[in-house]
Amino acid sequence: MGKLDGQVALISGAARGQGEAQARLFAREGAAVALGDVLEEDGQRVAESINDTGGQAMFQRLDVTEASSWSSMVDETESQFGRLDILINNAGIARVKLIEESSLEDYLEVIRINQVGVWLGMKAAIAALKEAGGGCIINTSSTAGLEGYSGLGAYVSSKFAVRGMTKVAALELAPYNIRVNSVHPGPIDTPMIRDPQIARRDPGDVSFAGPIPRVGHVDEVAKMMLFIAADATYSTGSEFLIDGGVTAGSMIARSQD
Repeated sequence: MGKLDGQVALISGAARGQGEAQARLFAREGAAVALGDVLEEDGQRVAESINDTGGQAMFQRLDVTEASSWSSMVDETESQFGRLDILINNAGIARVKLIEESSLEDYLEVIRINQVGVWLGMKAAIAALKEAGGGCIINTSSTAGLEGYSGLGAYVSSKFAVRGMTKVAALELAPYNIRVNSVHPGPIDTPMIRDPQIARRDPGDVSFAGPIPRVGHVDEVAKMMLFIAADATYSTGSEFLIDGGVTAGSMIARSQD
């Protein structure tokens, strides 16, 4: 038996990276998974791969900045799988620019996807989650939702907003047995962090100058998502960190005696 037998999960940004890993793990644990993304070829490939290995999956193009796209995604999920129990708002982008050098459109591009997309996703899913008798929403924030990063003003703004709206939704939806939590990954080995503009490292270098001296793996984030969805049944409005200790504090070198 899987931890999610009989449940249905909708995952945005599921065509690659963290979203793909979450979809594959949730399917292995018995959930039917609805994958949404603008990367249609990649998303269809992941859904077909899950189905070919005995899971249940569907893919539909999802533009998280459009309310109508979200509404269609939720409707199709219910049509194919009969219900919705879990929503993971995973889609996101990052752009590196100093505030002084950014245009309003530069800023809003990130806000529309990372912040408005999460708000629209929650809003679109609420009725279906209520109809299912409750469920779970997991919003992907970041360590950038807990502290600032130079050059990532729009990204940090969006991820702080995700953290805040998660708490509001948790309060509003608790009476309906819907839990809402945020996950705050640190450096995770994804296409985003391998972008030379963001990584500023050799693409093959997975080391990291943190307490745990490596970047995290997408499977480690997926396991955190599974824990929240299946086991953390008394947690709502909470922040789950998976950052290798990055936000724990500063490391001070000790002399060797």
